[in-house]
Amino acid sequence: MNEAILPTEDHYRQAIASVERTMDRLRGCTDAERQHLHRDWDQLQEMLRKLTEGRVEIVVFGEISTGKSALINAMVGEAVAAVDVRGGWTQEVWHVPWKGCGYCIRGLANSQIVLVDTPGLNEVGGADRGVMAREAAERSDLILFVTDSDLNETEFSALTSLAAIHKPILLVFNKIDLYSPDQRQRLLQVLRDDRLLGIMPAENVVTTAADPRPVEYVIEAADGSTRHQWRTPQPDVGQLKARVLEILDQEGLALLALNGALYAADRSDRIAALRVALRDRTANQVIWSYAAVKSVTVALNPLPIADMLGGSAVDVTMVMTLSRIYGLEVSWGHARELITSILKAAGWLAGGIALEYAVHFASSAFKLLTVGYGTVLTAIPQGAAAGFGSYLVGHAAKHYFEHGSSWGNESPKEVVRRILDQTDRQSVLAGLKEEISKKLHGKKSEPPARR
Repeated sequence: MNEAILPTEDHYRQAIASVERTMDRLRGCTDAERQHLHRDWDQLQEMLRKLTEGRVEIVVFGEISTGKSALINAMVGEAVAAVDVRGGWTQEVWHVPWKGCGYCIRGLANSQIVLVDTPGLNEVGGADRGVMAREAAERSDLILFVTDSDLNETEFSALTSLAAIHKPILLVFNKIDLYSPDQRQRLLQVLRDDRLLGIMPAENVVTTAADPRPVEYVIEAADGSTRHQWRTPQPDVGQLKARVLEILDQEGLALLALNGALYAADRSDRIAALRVALRDRTANQVIWSYAAVKSVTVALNPLPIADMLGGSAVDVTMVMTLSRIYGLEVSWGHARELITSILKAAGWLAGGIALEYAVHFASSAFKLLTVGYGTVLTAIPQGAAAGFGSYLVGHAAKHYFEHGSSWGNESPKEVVRRILDQTDRQSVLAGLKEEISKKLHGKKSEPPARR
């Protein structure tokens, strides 16, 4: 028997290790990234506690008034979840220990089962509660989907969505006491053989009467007189309990391990995606900022040699700044080499870029001949041309750093060509000219979004 469960125990330890690795990745984020991911950190900590304690979470879903809270009370054996005749009474996600079930994950002496009540699926204005419910589903090891009739469109849609997250699901046909035996049989047949065919096995459709309606009894006395008395039967959740414990006994540790590993992988993907998005946004802001600085610097400098030297320094500083955004460090010399390779890939003065650089050098020559008097006339076109060059260099360098200081599957020439194809050059130039005009007129400007 021990040999049979060793692989599962290994998987369980691996799941814990995967959560810890994901937390390590989060520790390596920048302060700005951690600020956006603080909720993920809290959730990962809770998942780690859940795994180490062997806590099995069974999440209860269903529409308003299908008897979710009553079902939890019946399973626990006491009124621990709020029940009210008003729809939408469950306002939050509730965690209720199932202390009386007598089950313990093998190998985890302190393990426990927790029943989680969620807001109704069709609750009006419950968008935030819907988020909480989805998060509960992601953490869950087993899902109970409660209905009190044939599935309607909302229920069926929710059930298929839950099935897509690959957790065991039991359909709980509650309030079975409201139906005649023939009606029960017919509804169970429809659910098992029609609605849920291919979604869940027939044995995972169980019946309950969590809050049975009172039954009228006629009591006859010894003298032949009769009286009527209403009695409420005991809740009937035996079939559900048996199926839950059967699943946990067969797969309890494996479910915990699989759930932990999937949760860690999902959070790891989210961390990676958010880091990419934040770095991309910051990099775009840096590129535009330096392109605007170069535009203004070149436009207002009356000396052509100073134009070139100053512009080159701006580009090198921009590339070094971009490298740090992606957690890399490049030297001044390496940054200059990267810029040179990008410009060579662009063909230096090829195509439309040639015109922009021709304007830049012609304007510089005009400045020299006029000893600075041509600055005002040439400032805007020359500065915009220089800024566009930085814009191109910046986005090519961004691609290079995104791929870990490599060009990935593309050559530098292909990267530059793609950037040019995807760039509205006239729009970028118009934006840079606007930046220069604002500076010439002493107005304060804010870098726009990427164009």
